[in-house]
Amino acid sequence: GITGAFHYGLQVSIINSPAEYIQSFIRETWLKRYGSSPSAEMITLMWSFIVSIYSIGGLLGSSSAGYLSVRFGRKKAMLLANIPALLGAALMGLSRLCGSFEMIIVGRLFSGVCGGLAQNVHIMYAGECAPRNLRGLIAITASTSIAVGKFVGFALGLREVLGVEALWPVLLAANAVPVLVQLLTLPFFPDSPRYLLIDQKDKEGCI
Repeated sequence: GITGAFHYGLQVSIINSPAEYIQSFIRETWLKRYGSSPSAEMITLMWSFIVSIYSIGGLLGSSSAGYLSVRFGRKKAMLLANIPALLGAALMGLSRLCGSFEMIIVGRLFSGVCGGLAQNVHIMYAGECAPRNLRGLIAITASTSIAVGKFVGFALGLREVLGVEALWPVLLAANAVPVLVQLLTLPFFPDSPRYLLIDQKDKEGCI
């Protein structure tokens, strides 16, 4: 769950660093396809889609969080959230190689779905699993992880790190790292006692 929040913070900040390179990529791709340079308004429109579609994905992910957390449980719902995140990272990372700025738009949409879903389920899962005396401390891990993710996103976007023209696809795909961490660690965590008792009627498992 913490890695999901970290992923959200990373995605929110990371897109600002290679803005000029992505806009240049849109211009080059458009020229190769249609034989003419796109207008400044068209580039602005495509860039607006890239930036804003993350929020649309977040809305879709948030809307499905309640259903998925009851249908599959909190832990499995967070594991499912990694699927669109990995798809998004793959699409954005391969967009330059495939010569498609549309892949960045779709990748951002998938990443938004992960962010919206993981954020909501993480808060439920953490609150239901935490001991009563640590519940307040555990609850703030979401906001703390978002802040750390934003910081790491800005740091990776520096020109001395990945914020250069040759590496911007790698920068966009960097959100796969916290996703892989969650995939490797989350299966070892217990499921929510509340989910086991109320939704699964598994009193023994809850205890």
